[in-house]
Amino acid sequence: MADKSKISDADRALFRDKTSGTRQLQYDRVNHPGKAPRPIPAQRLADEQQVLDDMFSDETYADEVETGEELFFAREGLQQNLLRKLRRGQLSVTAELDLHGYIVADARIALTDFLKDCRRHGDRCVRIVHGKGHGSKQKLPVLKNKVNTWLQQRDEILAFCSARPVDGGTGAVYVLLKRL
Repeated sequence: MADKSKISDADRALFRDKTSGTRQLQYDRVNHPGKAPRPIPAQRLADEQQVLDDMFSDETYADEVETGEELFFAREGLQQNLLRKLRRGQLSVTAELDLHGYIVADARIALTDFLKDCRRHGDRCVRIVHGKGHGSKQKLPVLKNKVNTWLQQRDEILAFCSARPVDGGTGAVYVLLKRL
């Protein structure tokens, strides 16, 4: 910084002339919030979470079931009264997916899309028809076993059970979804 005594009168006059149309600032300091936070790759994180949400494992977690066997799954802590209503078909089914005729790869995509739509629309109880397996080779229920395994992997699934005979019996399930 220059010493005031070394500034010439000509320099002072020049400075006053160049700054004649300006006004003095109210504040001479600006408070900066500090270092800017590191950018968060929000879209990449959202995309990775979406992949995890959409992914179903084909590893068998549940025991394989036969054609006529009933399916039942419930997360811990659910009220018995709610489960009883689900098993009796007393909850209002607001959406339905029929997987008859689907191959496993297409059924997985259809089920993923269906569950996304159900969550988006706030559906609470839905029905998924997987079939009994009479049309498959070895007469075993392929999609029934896959749906049983896939649904247990999804956090938004609170419970599911085989439907009443009038709604498909052991060829369909009622599914109870978490509230949004």
